Amino acid sequence: MKKLTLLALTMAVWCSLGIQPAAHAAPILTPAQSLGFELGQWHVRHDQIEKYFRELSQQAPQLTKLEVIGRTHEQRPLLQLTISSAANMAKLEQIRQQHLAGIDNAKASADLPLVIWLGYSIHGNEPSGANSAVKLAHYLLSSDDAEVKNWLDNAIILIQPSLNPDGNDRFALWANMHQGTSAVADPQHREHVEPWPNGRPNHYWFDLNRDWLPLQHPESQARIKQFHHWMPQVLSDFHEMGTNSSFFFQPGIPSRNNPLTPDENYRLTALMAGYHAKAFDEQGKLYYTEENFDDFYIGKGSTYPDVHGSVGILFEQASSRGHLQDSINGPLSFLTTIENQFTMSLSTLRGAVVNKQRLQQWQQQFFRESMQLAKDDPVQGYLLQGDADQSRMNELLQLLNQHQIEIYPVSSDKTTTTEQYFVPLQQKQYRLIKAAFNTATNFRDNTFYDVSAWTLPYAFNIEYSESRKIPAGVSKQRWQEKAIVAPELTAGAYAYALRWTDQKAPVLLQDLLQQGLKVRAATRAFSAQTVEGVQLFAAGTMLIPAGLQTQGWFALLQQAQQKSGLKLDAVTSGLTPMGQDLGSNNMVPVNLPKVLLLAGPGINSTEAGELWFNLERLGGVSPSLAEPSRFGRLDLSKYSHVVLPDGNYQSLKDSELAKLKAWVDAGGVLWAQKSAVSWLVDKGLLQVKLKSVSDLKALIRVEDAHYADKEHLAGQQRIAGAIFQTELDLSHPLTFGLPRQELPVFKNALMVMQVPEQPFVTVARYRKGKQLAGFAAPELVEQISQSAALVAHNYGKGRIIAMTDDPVFRGYFNGSSRLLINALYLGKAFDADVEDNDGEEAH
Repeated sequence: MKKLTLLALTMAVWCSLGIQPAAHAAPILTPAQSLGFELGQWHVRHDQIEKYFRELSQQAPQLTKLEVIGRTHEQRPLLQLTISSAANMAKLEQIRQQHLAGIDNAKASADLPLVIWLGYSIHGNEPSGANSAVKLAHYLLSSDDAEVKNWLDNAIILIQPSLNPDGNDRFALWANMHQGTSAVADPQHREHVEPWPNGRPNHYWFDLNRDWLPLQHPESQARIKQFHHWMPQVLSDFHEMGTNSSFFFQPGIPSRNNPLTPDENYRLTALMAGYHAKAFDEQGKLYYTEENFDDFYIGKGSTYPDVHGSVGILFEQASSRGHLQDSINGPLSFLTTIENQFTMSLSTLRGAVVNKQRLQQWQQQFFRESMQLAKDDPVQGYLLQGDADQSRMNELLQLLNQHQIEIYPVSSDKTTTTEQYFVPLQQKQYRLIKAAFNTATNFRDNTFYDVSAWTLPYAFNIEYSESRKIPAGVSKQRWQEKAIVAPELTAGAYAYALRWTDQKAPVLLQDLLQQGLKVRAATRAFSAQTVEGVQLFAAGTMLIPAGLQTQGWFALLQQAQQKSGLKLDAVTSGLTPMGQDLGSNNMVPVNLPKVLLLAGPGINSTEAGELWFNLERLGGVSPSLAEPSRFGRLDLSKYSHVVLPDGNYQSLKDSELAKLKAWVDAGGVLWAQKSAVSWLVDKGLLQVKLKSVSDLKALIRVEDAHYADKEHLAGQQRIAGAIFQTELDLSHPLTFGLPRQELPVFKNALMVMQVPEQPFVTVARYRKGKQLAGFAAPELVEQISQSAALVAHNYGKGRIIAMTDDPVFRGYFNGSSRLLINALYLGKAFDADVEDNDGEEAH
């Protein structure tokens, strides 16, 4: 085991650096004076970053502006430090407005400073970025170097030191708690092996660098607001990668660029790469470009800017994942990683300021060209067709609005009962709109670093169509979100009906159940006499009968309804004109769900987090979280539902499997997805057949391939992330509330489930030939067509519900998420017996 003292290591690194210590023009507080240690000796917590940035802002108010632009889920402040010359800072808002006006009219003054965005450590366990931001802020404010002064004169520098404070602190605490008197470089040392879920994701275990487009989290929402507030010409995104790597900076793999990003963007990226290369050449540092990483998915930090006339640049530093770690390139220290990110920060500023005029002109040209492309495009825009779920539509519209996409209401004609909205292409965000609505299924290079599809209307299950003419009735006023006020409840009704079509209905239902109200679910459609006359109610409608409630219930109902903004229909009689009466056994009791979500080592943390997030956001349920290793000690009788995310369940013992079987058999509802489905099939709980993964991969022939084709063929053998159309059985309770038979589903797993022979078990199947967006090899598409996507059957007194895919992908697939939410409240509203392999009823 190799051990080096931190002091000796620090001195060695400083001696090897090409950057000379800057002379201080003023007694600016150093990081060490504020922190009590030198950078690299300990991992800096977010509160320490905040403290130091506040001190800098107080010491140099004429050169800085420190803002809290938002807060994380754990209520840590999201910081943005603006640094520029005193002259620029004195008229900062004027400069910003002139800059934005110049983009609009393409006549920005060349005298305006460039806007440069430096964003660090969006992955919390990639801390070299956040720590280098501390060093950079001090350097810019303390240096009297003429080049630095030139940067401040010619640029507005936006520093976001930690884009994921919650993850940063999770990792910092882990690394610091394992530091001894000397750094331990052994990769097997506990410091270098983070526990599940590690510090990469945010509070809900989401990858925030995939959230630039979905904007599901407060960190992303605050970040995107500032992006559009400033519209930087250059955006740098600082990351880390494997310890045995060197350093990567863009350009990435040329064949995997998004086709909507203009060639000039890549030329500018290559131009900037020259400055990065020169800086590392002078220091003798290893680096590489045009490998591993691509610029295809527009929802990443280095790609989103590219469709806004900005140049997004990804930096990937080999990670020490602690204070010191052995690598194939020798011992890699935390201090070295910090210094490398600092060097790249300086090369970014240097290259950007030198090419200021070209970068400014490019941004203006970008939007000029975008407007011309829109003008030449035969498609005028996209028409969004609403349905009975206005909340789901509103959420999509809010998302588009956050991306500065203009939306216009369309006046409904007499034949249309739902609202329509038009997204015109004749606007600045032409390229972003084309990307967000993209449905391509084949690409120049069919291998992807990330997903190949993300079509926003499909994610929200909103019907839309291309429009080659501007629809009649388009409003001249842009859509604006309006506060939804629920109509007052009529007192004294026989019962109150909650329609199950709105996305907010489950949250309101959960609120009522938590307060002790008794609720019944209609398993069939019916009509009823209401204070507004006879109304038709679809299957899935929730009834709150007055006769079942206890004292004070009506006030609780009123409060919950007003908070939700949803309408409740006051039903005046239990005798119905059509369908079952309100006292029928077809009005089944709805119980308060008690959910256990398995989350811990062996489980896919991203998908566990997505389930946790959406159970709360769309179902109103905060699940109990427990590791699989504790399963044998859990009291399962406390739970009505157990949710199994994608993961490896082979560690569960036979006794624990028997315990799970007994719990389901006694009446529990078990939800499983992806690899958890395979495990249930293997253990005999789920009575379906899966196609062999090896057989599916064998459909892509590799026998006569050359070694150079290996990566390409591997991409053909997997589903990297595509959207498929499924066909629902709308009479099944698990589909209640969904607006139509078709439902887009995101698929990123090579799992094909055969349609069971038993009737009434298949809830959703993939429609033949309906690959909606993204790449999948034709051989695999053929196998997926007509296969089962969601099945559900009895198991003793309980139910097992299994889905081949993730219905809540990245948190924003609100359409398919209804299947999961329905399992909470309607998971026992169906009855589908199956036989096991021995011909016996499954139990």
